[in-house]
Amino acid sequence: MIRDKSAKNPAKDAPRKAAAKKAASAKPAETPAAKTSAVKAPKVPAGRKGIIAIAPPSFRRERALIKRGVWPVAGCDEAGRGPLAGPVVAAAVILDPDRIPRGIDDSKRLTAEEREKLFDKICATAQVSVAVASPSRIDRDNILRASLWALKRAVVALPETPRHVFVDGRDRLDTECDCEAVIGGDGIVLSIAAASIIAKVTRDRLMCALAQDCPGYGFEQHKGYAVPEHLDALDRLGPTIHHRSFFAPVAAARAKHMPWTVEPVQDLFSVTEVEVHVEASVEIDASVNL
Repeated sequence: MIRDKSAKNPAKDAPRKAAAKKAASAKPAETPAAKTSAVKAPKVPAGRKGIIAIAPPSFRRERALIKRGVWPVAGCDEAGRGPLAGPVVAAAVILDPDRIPRGIDDSKRLTAEEREKLFDKICATAQVSVAVASPSRIDRDNILRASLWALKRAVVALPETPRHVFVDGRDRLDTECDCEAVIGGDGIVLSIAAASIIAKVTRDRLMCALAQDCPGYGFEQHKGYAVPEHLDALDRLGPTIHHRSFFAPVAAARAKHMPWTVEPVQDLFSVTEVEVHVEASVEIDASVNL
């Protein structure tokens, strides 16, 4: 008969089994979630810790005014402050609260195809007006004043006079109705975003038309901005009547190709010799003590 040797000393093995059981109970059990996070947790590449979601512009401010009985409410924005050529185009839009096209956003966040589609939808459902400040007005008034002039003209040209206007930027407009300037408004206020689309598409179309009259400058591609291709064309061909004369690259190209149009600037700090003629009509006695 085979006997179990461990049965001879049960008391001797009992403390060892109890200690092993106690250690097993003290070890925390891994949950399925912990196993998944330990095994399947993706590695985040250096410099890419996540994507920041940018909220689209909303109609919240307009609706707040509507609840207070303030209507119509317009948004206005301009396109083309920075380019070396072409006009500044301003647009004003009064959206219909019941027929707001989907997808309206800051024009800079949209593709050209998206802007074109939204342009047609906005024009079909909202009140829209556009005003243009020519390069000659920009040269005369400076770019800021010309832009504010165009924005005001766009507001005045709306089919229905608004009671409140939201304008993108820091400067309020000199309008008869209340005007509120919103910094970064094209990404916050839906009416301003709609106006930015109208202004951008209108100006892009104008620049494509100018490209046909002024071949070689690439207006249809860069829309008049100071990209290397445009600067190279300015250096080779010189400026056109559509360029802004007092912008530095244009002024340099004009001095190169049309120096007779550049007025010499007097140096106020230069030293000039002046001849002084003294008539010796009075004799002075040097012996007199002065």
